[in-house]
Amino acid sequence: MTGPHPTVAQTRTAVRRALGHGDDRLVLIACSGGADSLALAAAAAFAGPRTGWRVGLITVDHNLQTGSADRAATVAAWATSAGLAPVLIAPVTIDPADPMGPEGAARHARYEALLHHAHEYAAAALLLGHTLDDQAETVLLALARGAGPRGLAGMPARREVGEVALLRPMLGVRRTTLREACAAQGLTPWEDPHNADTRYARARVRSDALPALVAALGPGVVGNLAQTAAQLAVDASYLDGLAAEAYQGCRCDGGLDVDALRALPEALRGRVLHTWALELGAPAAALGHRHVAALDALVTDWHGQGATALPGGIEAHREGGRLLVQ
Repeated sequence: MTGPHPTVAQTRTAVRRALGHGDDRLVLIACSGGADSLALAAAAAFAGPRTGWRVGLITVDHNLQTGSADRAATVAAWATSAGLAPVLIAPVTIDPADPMGPEGAARHARYEALLHHAHEYAAAALLLGHTLDDQAETVLLALARGAGPRGLAGMPARREVGEVALLRPMLGVRRTTLREACAAQGLTPWEDPHNADTRYARARVRSDALPALVAALGPGVVGNLAQTAAQLAVDASYLDGLAAEAYQGCRCDGGLDVDALRALPEALRGRVLHTWALELGAPAAALGHRHVAALDALVTDWHGQGATALPGGIEAHREGGRLLVQ
């Protein structure tokens, strides 16, 4: 008896490892119909029930392209024929004037919809189809914008959001492997034109920057970038844990204690200030290093300067040995 194609076996193994035993809980697959998420969905449809999971699927219609509703319906019909349940179509609306830009706005709306339905259906996990190549691209984009260790750590293989685990089973699998797995199973992926649209930074990295690095440094550069992200993620997680404890020790009277902040190592102080800014309501997507650096100057380079402006219309200032908001 002939077994599955090696690429199909690889995808099924990746899903089994990510899921573990399900105890009849529900997992939802986020599937656009592209090769990556379609191969993931096919692997989960096979492996999920064999490891005790009920498997459903959700496809998000961003309403950004002609025929997007038809594409979503096609994905849903395939999922139903594959025995997945529930099968959900989630239409979202993207504001073209959103300050996050079209890529950021679409990503935000997509995750909002995915998490909303995951909570609505009491799903224990949500499977995302990001690949090794996606991780390498994420690291390059983070380098380009001057991100710190957390940004360079890339996408986590697992992240808890409330009661839902966001899982990326294919984060160690190449994109070409997933395309081959689709072909081996007779699946026809949807080709998203945005993936080749050079108006978008990720598309330029995918079509130009990463291939140039591979040509100059060899094919191992993709895996090495992803490995760098994994190593930084371990360090960042440890520092984040220390910073969470330090944050509690710095809080006082609705603000932060300057002396306690000044006593912290720089690596922890920056994280504490970043956490404080988020807690004040600064949008995570808009909060950058320069904002944290300006807050840090109120602690370490105080010379009577005025308030520091944070995203979201927030103004922080120093008063009586404390950092406060106006």
